Amino acid sequence: MVKGHDSGPELPRCPRALRRPGAALPWPPAPQPSGSGPHHLLTGDQRPSRAPVACGLSQEGFPSPIRPGFYRGLASYLGDRPLAHAKMGGLRGLSLGRALLGIMALRAGDQVAMNGLKEKVLTLDTMNPCVRRVEYAVRGPIVLRALELEQELRQGVKKPFTEVVRANIGDAQAMGQKPITFLRQVLALCVHPDLLNSPDFPEDAKRKAERILQACGGHSLGAYSVSSGIQLIREDVAEYIERRDGGIPSDPNNIYLSTGASDAIVTVLKLLVAGEGPTRTGVLIPIPQYPLYSAALAELNAVQVDYYLDEERTWALDVAELRRALCQARAHCRPRALCVINPGNPTGAPPVAPICSRPPPPPTPPHPPWPQERQAVLAELAAKAKLTEQVFNESPGIRCNPVQGAMYSFPRVQLPPRAVQRAQELSLAPDMFFCMRLLEETGICVVPGSGFGQREGTYHFRMTILPPMEKLRPLLEKLSQFHAKFTREYS
Repeated sequence: MVKGHDSGPELPRCPRALRRPGAALPWPPAPQPSGSGPHHLLTGDQRPSRAPVACGLSQEGFPSPIRPGFYRGLASYLGDRPLAHAKMGGLRGLSLGRALLGIMALRAGDQVAMNGLKEKVLTLDTMNPCVRRVEYAVRGPIVLRALELEQELRQGVKKPFTEVVRANIGDAQAMGQKPITFLRQVLALCVHPDLLNSPDFPEDAKRKAERILQACGGHSLGAYSVSSGIQLIREDVAEYIERRDGGIPSDPNNIYLSTGASDAIVTVLKLLVAGEGPTRTGVLIPIPQYPLYSAALAELNAVQVDYYLDEERTWALDVAELRRALCQARAHCRPRALCVINPGNPTGAPPVAPICSRPPPPPTPPHPPWPQERQAVLAELAAKAKLTEQVFNESPGIRCNPVQGAMYSFPRVQLPPRAVQRAQELSLAPDMFFCMRLLEETGICVVPGSGFGQREGTYHFRMTILPPMEKLRPLLEKLSQFHAKFTREYS
């Protein structure tokens, strides 16, 4: 009986196997036997068996992301460790979400299930097929391997490098970019209003914070707001749009605030997707593309319609190519939306827009002025972009278009035919093979261009330009030297 209740059915007890000390639970992970590593597969309850699974590992020591059974192999390859990284992208992570799900499903279906069930409730075969098709290269198997290498370095395992360089993702402040002082001051004051009485904060930041708090329920940042967002903020956004567009009216009631651009894009796509078969909604997206678009379209069971940007013209949009994609798509779907973001991720970001819809007034010294800090950040990004283009274009076999924005380069690399052949033998995309070898030998983590889409026969990788200048040049030179070595090895 449930304690505190006089009647009612007795609730099922936690199985004894789950309660006893040292029970074989999915987490925390059981220690691996000495000598086990990426070449020794540990499959669920078969520890410490080293018998390979069907998808196995290549001689280079990493799993194939496209070979049948890869996710079950990845579960064996990684053991329980990915559970520690479950917050990375959730089910949208290419391989990560499905690897986690695969691990849980495989373990849940052990023949001697601890909960007494003999059939799996959720497996890769019974899950939502739309979710199963989702891929997200930015958080895929190469990132999982980078996490594993970091762990091995912490454990004292000898590597040909001393640190893993996360050049795969545009995490500006993790790379040391200084945050804007005024924004941090306003946030601090809103979160902890008692600081409004502190002499350590400038008056302009206090006025900004008080204005925001007045618009919140109970004058608290923790209060709920209407679904479209705080009215005052929407009015400020509408005012900014009207000023930006030369006086064209903007209605705050048509402004809908979201927690980042990704959520807004997915919400709009949900409204557009409809129909079945040849009437299913098609969405035209630029290639190369950020995997958000392909992942969201796969999850919503919409039709992805690719149109290729022109790399020879600095990733320009070609109207003839757009027309070709549209005409071909009409034969099997109903195109209803066109994504135009150029230059975009991964080929460069658009010019940085004003960070706030209502910028602060000139501050009173000695507080750092907003324009000065903002300009310093933009100037440093411009210098990094120029350096990246210069170093890559001086390297034989690497070609990099000008980085037209803030955070990413998308260089094209020439790969020898023997390297392409070896990748095919491993059921790997050639640029994935290159990037995995780069990671294993140098500790540099970049994302293969095949995860973003590219023209057949071309190979790329995406790399952030955010590392500090004192680290960026050695990083670029090291990467260029590896490409030269890789080319000699497979020539």
